[in-house]
Amino acid sequence: MDRPSVGNAGVSRDKFIELYEQYLPRVFRYMTYRVSDKCVAEDLTSEVFEKVIDKFASYKPGKSSISTWLFTIARNTLIDHYRKAERKKTVPLENIVEMQETKSSPEEEYERQEEQQRLKVCLAALSVQEQEIVSLKFGSELNNRQIAGVMGLSETNIGTILYRSIRKLRDCFGGWQNG
Repeated sequence: MDRPSVGNAGVSRDKFIELYEQYLPRVFRYMTYRVSDKCVAEDLTSEVFEKVIDKFASYKPGKSSISTWLFTIARNTLIDHYRKAERKKTVPLENIVEMQETKSSPEEEYERQEEQQRLKVCLAALSVQEQEIVSLKFGSELNNRQIAGVMGLSETNIGTILYRSIRKLRDCFGGWQNG
């Protein structure tokens, strides 16, 4: 008996569900790092998985890992989004720290929000490429090899850019504390 398929690609329903459940949180976090509006991030994430269904037949396992292929689709979807919006620069990274339900005092909550705002300012000071790499590393939890595949750069180059970006963030954030 044939397995039910999803979309035009003929990907099995079970395979798609497995892929969706595994990568949905990571793709959504990546999108929220890159856009300031949670609703837009949700729409873009949905668009990514629609493209995954449509393009699954074109995936070649020998060429790249499934995560590299999927995040290339996510990255291209984001680029298309900004092209359509006629923006020349990405929006500063938003929603870096997911909201956690904790019973903290108003002072602790204020300090946490202030720290988040400082981090957003520091992240916005990074170049677009640095923001992209930081988003893929920490939002999508990709390793340097996977990021290199998505970005079309060498793994060594990714490591160097990531190291320098984190150093810039540390210096910027430290400047806030010292100033």
